[in-house]
Amino acid sequence: MLSGERRQDRASRTHTGAIHATGVDKTYRAARGRTVVALSDINLSVAAGEFLSIVGPSGCGKSTFLNLVAGLLPSSAGTITVGGNVVAEPSTDVGIVFQNALLLDWRTVLENIMVPIEVMGLARKEHREAALQLLEMSGLASFADSYPWQLSGGMQRRVAICRALVFNPPILLLDEPFGALDAMTRDYMNIELMRIWQQYRKTVIL
Repeated sequence: MLSGERRQDRASRTHTGAIHATGVDKTYRAARGRTVVALSDINLSVAAGEFLSIVGPSGCGKSTFLNLVAGLLPSSAGTITVGGNVVAEPSTDVGIVFQNALLLDWRTVLENIMVPIEVMGLARKEHREAALQLLEMSGLASFADSYPWQLSGGMQRRVAICRALVFNPPILLLDEPFGALDAMTRDYMNIELMRIWQQYRKTVIL
């Protein structure tokens, strides 16, 4: 369980933040009526442009917290605000990269990156150019017409990051995106992620 006591030092900082969590709890109903507490009294602020890493053992609530910030799950208590607005549903201010790349096998790399644009009904021509620029930046320009099964694991993760960035969200959430990679690829992807953060200056929670 991720506890608010571990984050009180950050919560006490006074600055204009992109993300605020106040008294956030999340509980689940398990088998036989048992209650599982995933989050308890989380209080923190993340400043615009900040890179925050949340560290903890498996099952402590890291993924749950990211899903709450993304609006994919409701909190059981407390509030989360993104850009001053209370999170009640998925927001176009937030891009998320999950533990698995979750690419669509029947779509090319470029078509996978364009999925959020189609779902949100955004201008395709403008964002297609942005997708091509992201592929160039990520070293994947020559793979735009390839399919996910033709890529390595690290390349698939880079595609997933491009997909999260293509609609230019100010906030990027990364849910252990490199956990399944080998050590060398993971080190490379960590460097790549820092380069992306430095270039685009997103607010990032990893």
